[in-house]
Amino acid sequence: MKVLVIHGPNLNLLGIREADIYGTDSLSDIDKKILSLSTELGMDTKTIQLNSEGEIIDAIHKGDYDLLIINPAAYTHTSIAIRDAIAAVGKPSIEVHLSNIHRREEFRKKSFIAEVAVGQISGFGPDSYLLALRATKSILSK
Repeated sequence: MKVLVIHGPNLNLLGIREADIYGTDSLSDIDKKILSLSTELGMDTKTIQLNSEGEIIDAIHKGDYDLLIINPAAYTHTSIAIRDAIAAVGKPSIEVHLSNIHRREEFRKKSFIAEVAVGQISGFGPDSYLLALRATKSILSK
């Protein structure tokens, strides 16, 4: 089971930016948790952080994974191109957010990604990624 986790723009600043919204864990802290659980679940997981929409699309297009976990960050609400890339590769994906986007500003409530994802997990901080990994195991085991 090969899993690709894409962290979108500005997530490289986790632990520094808006800790009241995103928590105090750094991206490195979160990646360690992801990789630890991935090993426990018997999955081969790669994590990457990309700030550029084009780089995110290129990573999706490579398709060297069985399932994509993506936190598109601000691109959630703006990128039809990322949505189309996910749809084009035809592999299952799970959309993840640290904060509950439905309890935030109005513009954050619309996700272009949700309609092409198997599901969306938001509001559980770093555990959102871990819940997505557990869902991944279930999805890929069927």
